[in-house]
Amino acid sequence: MIEKYETARGRALLVGVNCPGLRDFESSDAETMHELRELTLTAGGDPLFEAMQNRHSPDPHTFIGEGKAEELKEIIEANELDLVIFDNEISPSQTRALETELECRVIDRNALILDIFADRAKTAEGKLQVELAQYKYILPRLTRMWTHLVRQTASGGSSPIGTRGPGETQLETDRRHIRRKIQKLELEISEVKRIRATQRQKRQKSQIPLICLVGYTNAGKSTLLNALTGAGVHANDRLFDTLDPTTKTMKTKDLGDVLISDTVGFIRKLPHHLIDAFKATLEELTYADVLVHVIDASSETWREQADVVERLIVQLGAEKTPQIRVYNKVDLLSDDALPREGGSVLCSALRGIGLEKLVDTFIQSLGERLIPVSFVLPYSDAAMLDRLYREANVQAADYQEDGIHVEAVCDSKAYGRVQAYLGTPRELEDWEK
Repeated sequence: MIEKYETARGRALLVGVNCPGLRDFESSDAETMHELRELTLTAGGDPLFEAMQNRHSPDPHTFIGEGKAEELKEIIEANELDLVIFDNEISPSQTRALETELECRVIDRNALILDIFADRAKTAEGKLQVELAQYKYILPRLTRMWTHLVRQTASGGSSPIGTRGPGETQLETDRRHIRRKIQKLELEISEVKRIRATQRQKRQKSQIPLICLVGYTNAGKSTLLNALTGAGVHANDRLFDTLDPTTKTMKTKDLGDVLISDTVGFIRKLPHHLIDAFKATLEELTYADVLVHVIDASSETWREQADVVERLIVQLGAEKTPQIRVYNKVDLLSDDALPREGGSVLCSALRGIGLEKLVDTFIQSLGERLIPVSFVLPYSDAAMLDRLYREANVQAADYQEDGIHVEAVCDSKAYGRVQAYLGTPRELEDWEK
């Protein structure tokens, strides 16, 4: 893995620009600046000052304009700050211009999130995905990394004899190297996708339902996974505490084993390089039987956070997957402040409140597509049991004198195969015919 960015270590000035010329989710406001502060703390930085600016449109050169740059420079020099972090995405050329004007290191929100992801990724798969995102972020910014050579060799025809060329030659060499690394990482991630597809096929053949937990970062997904499965997954009250996906088994009375998968938390302005890199993991959402959208009900901006998650679900192509909304952390709210929404579940994963109702909701949602059956299979038809092991989720097969006592969970196709062995077959719904 490439060396982790040393971005958020130090005394930082946070800068945000609120601008009607930017799309809503790219502009800054009090809430996104609060998130930026939390991100900086998460990365180990010390956010000492904040500056917000309202502009009709971003300055094409420095993003904030020359006057604001001078004002920030005075703050940086007076307080010996060594890092400026922008809440907005700024281009490589704007970063170079700002570093020249401010005489200080400048990064944007994307670089900060990449820094956190690089620190948190633990599995080989997670490290691959973060490394790919890092290289894609670095590639257009290589010129900034070679400014020391530009100063040394000057430019154009006025360069001193013997100093023309080497910087650009090394720059192009590095670009080719990074492009090769990107291609290699994309091939390795393709192999991860292939392995995941194989695992998915095995799961689908066995008819084991899959529930995916999705939600804004720090909404409590890992705590909920622990509460439902006893997984013991590491869970802290901090942003992006979970990067590597975790799948655990939950045992239910009606449907037998159910898989529950925790996913990386979403956030506003999530770098598109990260979304692309983590698609090998996040595409599992499109194959889930149910999505559980975990919402931090105690957050004053839970509606905006929920909208961010819904947009990303659509972006990942999982909008048609059945979804259950779970309002978590309700123990922190008074009764009159609780969200009221039909079909949703109120719970506190930390306190164990509402979990039984949540499991019942899971079973009800999954039961619309899966049918539990119990019957006696004659020994003369024992080959049917082998087929059921391939096409259904066989919970038990007890060999007794009168035959094989089978308990299984079937989809409509497998249910049709065993109808003859059922005492009083149920009528199929319209969608099952």
